[in-house]
Amino acid sequence: MKPKVLVLRAVGTNCDAETAYAFELVGGQTTVLHVNRLRENPQVLRDHQVLAIPGGFSYGDDVASGRIFANELMTRLRDELLGFVDRGGFAIGICNGFQVLVKTGLLPDGARGKGTDQTATLTDNTSGVYRDCWVRCQGDPTVCKWVPDTAEVELPVAHAEGRFVAPADTIARLEAAGQVAVRYSSGTNPNGSTADIAGVCDPTGRVFGLMPHPERFLRWENHPRWTREERRSEGDGVRFFRTALSHFI
Repeated sequence: MKPKVLVLRAVGTNCDAETAYAFELVGGQTTVLHVNRLRENPQVLRDHQVLAIPGGFSYGDDVASGRIFANELMTRLRDELLGFVDRGGFAIGICNGFQVLVKTGLLPDGARGKGTDQTATLTDNTSGVYRDCWVRCQGDPTVCKWVPDTAEVELPVAHAEGRFVAPADTIARLEAAGQVAVRYSSGTNPNGSTADIAGVCDPTGRVFGLMPHPERFLRWENHPRWTREERRSEGDGVRFFRTALSHFI
């Protein structure tokens, strides 16, 4: 059977269709669901193996990026979310979804912190401007079950609050535990993120968040230099979705 993926959207989410397609491309069966429908029937989450919170501007990024969506999840769906992770579920938050997962406390500490303590954040880019560009980054598959290898990839970013920051002892702990899942390659950090961190995972490696958009680079034609370089069979973003679903297929 195909792994079932729940793509959870809210007002302002705008990458749900691309995220759903990315999972379908590698063998997943996706359902796009508004958070209000999940609140009405939280047990829907129990029928899925993967949860995805896509990018966009949930609730207009009022207060702070991802804050309202995160508060909604942890006040209305906290037990179901923690139970989903405890049962072995996989979760990914991309860009605004990463901001949501960090502000719920599910990243970087996950169920260990019971989703109540926020130990890191994603805040304003040091440039003070919205960055929309392509970056190079490298993954660390030591812990994260979404990262296939250490090969450098190119992915697009589009954010104004993408700078990952945390106390020095938290950063040291994440690095020692192998939870820094993706880093910007030297010279391509678009936001001033501490230690060039582009993505982190929880201690299980199953909950993953990243600022670059893998769902926006699924075909070689998505790349800005696709007419000037040798054609590739697929975009670099596919590898993250395929790697996660390989644990179920």
